[in-house]
Amino acid sequence: MAATEAQGLRVDPRDDGVRGVRVGIGHSDHEDSKDCILEPLSLPESPGGSAASEGPPSVPCIFCEEHFPMAQQDKLLKHMIIEHKTVIADVKLVADFQRYILYWRKRFTEQPITDFCSVIRINSTAPFEEQDNYYLLCDVLPEDRILREELQKQKLKEILDQQQQERNDTSFHGVCMFCSEEFHGNRSVLLNHMAREHAFNIGLPDNIVNCTEFLCTLQKKLDNLQCLYCEKTFRDKNTLKDHMRKKQHRRINPKNREYDRFYVINYLELGKSWEEVQLEDDRELLDLQEDDWSDWQEYPVSAVCLFCEKQEETIDKLYVHMKDTHEFDLLRIKQSFIHHAALIDLDFAMSIRKASNTQRSACLCLLSTEIKELNFYQQVKLVNFIRRQVHQCRCYSCRVKFTSKPELRAHMEEAKHTSLLPDRKTWDQLEYYFPTYENDTLLCTLSDSESDLTAQEQTENVPIISEDTSRLCALKQSSVLNQLLLQGCLEN
Repeated sequence: MAATEAQGLRVDPRDDGVRGVRVGIGHSDHEDSKDCILEPLSLPESPGGSAASEGPPSVPCIFCEEHFPMAQQDKLLKHMIIEHKTVIADVKLVADFQRYILYWRKRFTEQPITDFCSVIRINSTAPFEEQDNYYLLCDVLPEDRILREELQKQKLKEILDQQQQERNDTSFHGVCMFCSEEFHGNRSVLLNHMAREHAFNIGLPDNIVNCTEFLCTLQKKLDNLQCLYCEKTFRDKNTLKDHMRKKQHRRINPKNREYDRFYVINYLELGKSWEEVQLEDDRELLDLQEDDWSDWQEYPVSAVCLFCEKQEETIDKLYVHMKDTHEFDLLRIKQSFIHHAALIDLDFAMSIRKASNTQRSACLCLLSTEIKELNFYQQVKLVNFIRRQVHQCRCYSCRVKFTSKPELRAHMEEAKHTSLLPDRKTWDQLEYYFPTYENDTLLCTLSDSESDLTAQEQTENVPIISEDTSRLCALKQSSVLNQLLLQGCLEN
């Protein structure tokens, strides 16, 4: 019965005469049964239907019947400029180019083009027959602006629906581009694997749309031996892998606009890329920050004593405390090494008068090196050394260890050991570059000895004596520096 009804519905009127002749001749029922249709048939659809849209999608010209593939959008725009003298402004702001063209194709058949486009006359100073008019279609026209916004909303809705479908999809199947390991289930499994195991991060899975197409695009570049970041081509796969690993190029090129369509952020606002959206977000954060600093409260810097728990708001008060309470003058400590070195070498300085000029110059240079002040780094080492010894309850002068810090302080104050520092090579070690206490404010207030002497040096009248250096041997014997250095040693 079903076959009979189907046959009755699908009969071609052109076969009626033939069928009537066949029946009239008296064909048997067996022969008629051969013409029975046992499967559903379909009528040919109109050219505008889905069956006719074979091959890549195309876009028609607004004014003529010329069609161009979607991938060749620039050719269509060029055709419209040359043949029809029409320009579409800001094409990149059109979310769906095909729908946009079809809309205006219909509208231009209803009204003249001058009702929608701005007229631009070129060669206006030339004779009238040489002048020409071009037409500009842009979003200055309210209708065009509304159309672009509606297309953007529709595109965003389609992208969000596609993204949600990919989030919930558990039938995904993909292969890692670096280790060829297969993954099944959700797309996030593969993306997280490449980010964790191969340091290849293309973004969070929830921020990506059309993930399968995205991965195929990247895989195609790798198959063509092309680096994903610098996009250079290499001779073989091993060279490409070494390059991406050593150069840290296991990432995509952020300047390649080909990847923008795979990120949801590029569909959020009309004509704005992810860089522009993020820049606006940063500006909003800066605008939210208050420029009024009237409620700012500056807390004083508290420095802790080297020997006790006393804290002072200023470093000058702390210096006074350590000098009065513990008889430890940190400012004078730098100078103490100078006097110590000078006293040691005083007899030696007196004896160099009998030495030759060459020996005398070498000895004086050695002496001037010994009496240099503590620089900033030596001060840091000294402070860290004292901090560590006090923390360990050990007297740095006699090396005796005590059970508590109060006992140590009582011993050092009674024996006057706070100002008796050990030899320089004891504390001038690399290990004391590291602070004993991480929040030691005293280290931040130390000053370089050279900067301390700057003001004093500027007030002194330093004589400058020019000497001829062409004859060094004669200069060593007659130089005025020999007399000045010797006189300074004798005064000390």
